[in-house]
Amino acid sequence: MATAVLVTGCSNAQPQDELMVTTDPVAATAARSPEPAATPAGQVLDADPATAAAIAGRTLAVATGKGVDLYDLDALTEAPRQVALPGPTETLSTDGTAFLAALPAQNAVVRIEPGGALTETPVDGAPVAATPRPDGALVALRGGKGVAVLGESGVATTLSGGLLSADQVFASGDKAAVLDRLRNAVFRVDFGDGDIEEGLRAGEGATNGVADRFGRVLVVDTRGGALLAFSMDPLLLRQRYPVPGSPYGIAYDAERDLAWVTLTATNEVVGFDVAGGEPEERYRFPTVGQPNSVAVDPADGSVVVASASGGGVQVIKP
Repeated sequence: MATAVLVTGCSNAQPQDELMVTTDPVAATAARSPEPAATPAGQVLDADPATAAAIAGRTLAVATGKGVDLYDLDALTEAPRQVALPGPTETLSTDGTAFLAALPAQNAVVRIEPGGALTETPVDGAPVAATPRPDGALVALRGGKGVAVLGESGVATTLSGGLLSADQVFASGDKAAVLDRLRNAVFRVDFGDGDIEEGLRAGEGATNGVADRFGRVLVVDTRGGALLAFSMDPLLLRQRYPVPGSPYGIAYDAERDLAWVTLTATNEVVGFDVAGGEPEERYRFPTVGQPNSVAVDPADGSVVVASASGGGVQVIKP
């Protein structure tokens, strides 16, 4: 059963709700991985510690502390093109042709072409994640506690209300939702009223999520060990499926209806069929250590897992 977040005022103007168990919330994070006990599946490429990965066309982008490494998926043995960014990013997204990286310290979102060209857009509020849309992008503002709507000429408007932190934003058609890791909840974005509306608790400690082709948001509950599925309109918790092993990274293959979830406590990645009434496990592979990031190639279903501890970039062909 879904449980609504209750909002009331307080003297410091920060939102409170009766379901928060502490007045000093701490966002959930990935579990620290043990040394890999099994040989990682597929091909492993040497790489610096990674913070994110995404695939556009035949290009794999991996974010590191030095910038973004661009790999040719048809020539993985070749050295990647290294692209320096104005600052670090913890997320990468793609519109299918290029990549978006949010740079919180620089208050900017950067579009990265597969050839390495950069286009920077100023976005105030410490942007931490950007989600492409046909007419621009939605940007989660961790510092601004809201969502910026980007158009061709920059920020068109900013939506806020009821958030402690905006950490990821999800879009499906004309619907959108935002994940607040501190408040541990998913909120609906109301473009008509121009604000952030109702919210629902997301397990015991949600960290990452993706939108699927069914208009849902699939959210990983890292602390609670579960995969959650929310509909966006109305905002309802439709599924809760147990996933032991400290799930953290998630990617969605819309061609095969597979949600790929990394387990940082066991160094594994699991592929769930999410087209039915509840997720069904289809694949399970050993990974590189600290598998915080995962991406999937919709063309052939290949899965890429990137290690946050320097274990490399792993390419698996299920």
